[in-house]
Amino acid sequence: MRSQPARVAGVTRLGASRPAAGRALFRTAGAIALCGFLQCAYAQAEKGGATVTGAEPPPQAETEPGPETFDTLHVCADPSGLPQSNDRGEGYENKIAQELAHDLGKKIDYTYFPQRMGFVRNTLRSRDETTLKYKCDVIIGVPKGYELTATTKPYMHSTYALVFKDRPDLKSVKSPQDFLALPRTKLQSLHIGIFGYSPAVNWLLDNGLIERAQVYPPQSGDPKETPGSVVARDLSADKIDAAVVWGPFAGAMLAEHKDWVAVPFKSAQKIKFDYEISMGVRFGEKKWKDTLDQWIGTHQPQINAILTSYHIPLLPTTPDAPAS
Repeated sequence: MRSQPARVAGVTRLGASRPAAGRALFRTAGAIALCGFLQCAYAQAEKGGATVTGAEPPPQAETEPGPETFDTLHVCADPSGLPQSNDRGEGYENKIAQELAHDLGKKIDYTYFPQRMGFVRNTLRSRDETTLKYKCDVIIGVPKGYELTATTKPYMHSTYALVFKDRPDLKSVKSPQDFLALPRTKLQSLHIGIFGYSPAVNWLLDNGLIERAQVYPPQSGDPKETPGSVVARDLSADKIDAAVVWGPFAGAMLAEHKDWVAVPFKSAQKIKFDYEISMGVRFGEKKWKDTLDQWIGTHQPQINAILTSYHIPLLPTTPDAPAS
């Protein structure tokens, strides 16, 4: 069943009865701002589950060969998670994995599982029942500092964007600030698609527009449905006038709809819209993490070329800290 949006009066449908309560609720949720897009919410769920007692599992035994010694790059991925990945190799994470495997002189093999609750447990941390080897050794895209994995240096720094059709009444909108500068009567007539537990909630709350929100759950019950496809369908059908989505989803919409516009957000002091993305590996596999760090550091231009070909809005990544 495909998820349906919920129209909001105040913030009642979002879990509180007053705007002030809603503001507190969603600012508290800042730690899972990419909920549904990048597994942050699922990290919380897995940590609390019976099969995972903490974020960091025991280190790998020193006698066990690390992934850096293998002749195959074993990648954990979503089979239906465009624009990131799919089982036909069409996502930008697929392309990055292909470049990585080529440069490391390895073949490539995938373990697929829907990227939602249980993803890490069933891929990166799961062993084959026959060989007892881990099913896969790297997740190409996780948030920097992700709780369930060790993370490499970031290779992508992107931001949320406001997406809308190129139409006469929105011609003046070149930034989110321009959108807010539209006549108040115009703003109060627009329907704005957002995802629950995202920075967009605070943005609408702060600007008195939460009643204009069309709220989507971060994830539908259909693993083949993506946040981007849900919003794109409703924007195409004029059920909403604009949407606030994570940068890669904005890029995918622009690639499919040449007459659509995306204006990226800049992070304000109170609301964080931008996030850095790293690769995820198991805790304790330092040599493997170092191998990936070195590859990212020497191949950032190639990585950026892949990301920009998917129309992803990019910001500079954080420079390496100086050696102590």
